[in-house]
Amino acid sequence: MPLKQAITGAEAVAYAMKQINPDVVAAYPITPQTPVVEYFAKYVADGVVDTEMIPVESEHSAMSAVVGAAASGARAFTATASVGLALMHEVVFIAASLRLPIVMAVANRALSGPINIHCDHSDAMAERDSGWIQLWAENAQEAYDFTVMAYRIAEHKDVRLPVMVNFDGFIISHGVEVVETLDDELIKNFVGKQEKIYPLLDTSNPVTYGSIDMYDYYFEHKRQQVEAMKHVPRVFKEIAEEFAKISGRKYDLVDEYMLDDAEYVMIALGSTAGTIKHTINELRKEGKKVGLLKPWMFRPFSKAEYQRLLTGRKAVVVLDRSASFGAEAPLYQSVKSTIYEVASKPQMGSYVYGLGGRDIAPHHIRQAFEDAFSGNLIVDEERYLGLRE
Repeated sequence: MPLKQAITGAEAVAYAMKQINPDVVAAYPITPQTPVVEYFAKYVADGVVDTEMIPVESEHSAMSAVVGAAASGARAFTATASVGLALMHEVVFIAASLRLPIVMAVANRALSGPINIHCDHSDAMAERDSGWIQLWAENAQEAYDFTVMAYRIAEHKDVRLPVMVNFDGFIISHGVEVVETLDDELIKNFVGKQEKIYPLLDTSNPVTYGSIDMYDYYFEHKRQQVEAMKHVPRVFKEIAEEFAKISGRKYDLVDEYMLDDAEYVMIALGSTAGTIKHTINELRKEGKKVGLLKPWMFRPFSKAEYQRLLTGRKAVVVLDRSASFGAEAPLYQSVKSTIYEVASKPQMGSYVYGLGGRDIAPHHIRQAFEDAFSGNLIVDEERYLGLRE
């Protein structure tokens, strides 16, 4: 039977991993990810799971350890944030290039410097072209659900790519919410047993991992990663449909909130979607036709989905919780590229907000919408919400 619990997002992720019972977990503590692995370590200490827990000396080592574990055929998990993810950078690419179905929870936090321990999305955005699938949670419930779904996606024979489950540091990781968890046996059956593909420990069929890949084959291997990513939207939809049958919660590549008749659409990742939904409710009372398009999946970026949903709107406002120095903000850049190809183009506006954990309030959301209502959006102008200019 489903169980409703008042828990943090970090505990929700750890609880999902307890139910999955991975073979190997390797991690290094970093705020605000630390509680994820602390909660899981307690499950290990109490004998609730039979996971091999590896306390390593750095995040680079953590990713290296789960790469080795996954290559051997083990189901592996790690978690990190911010500069921890940055320290993993080299091995993050290796994990994807070796087509290893690792799952990693990222409690999103600003990249230093100056040093900052609070939420923005610069850590995950720095890895957006690493070859990892990126899922983005709005709240603790979604963090739990995506963690459960992640292994099914990663291990699918048409995918075989690692998955990053992103949830906003402190806002979700440390915030307590009511989360509906599913029965242990139900999760166990849903996730199922991993089909091992080319495991290192199969001594009857020896394989090599990590060998040098010169120009005579490297290009083809990158092309295979491109092709694998093309399968992800279909696979995600199939698995989300299965998950809906056991949970009653429906997921897709994007979440549509009051989008059917919306003339003005806002797009944002993560927990800010909740603030936007509240503001949309208020604006709807005033007769404004506004809506939200919230990406549940940022990588791969499904252009067809955005084109279908954004064609013919009056204006599209994109909010980024990260900056791209010398270029357009990451989410805006992806959406703008998509809109370029449609016949009936809406006005577009780019807004950066919340860097280093700065609050985003309903009046900031309203401000961006008001710019759209008045036609005061300039496609090549990046604006800032809540900044002291």
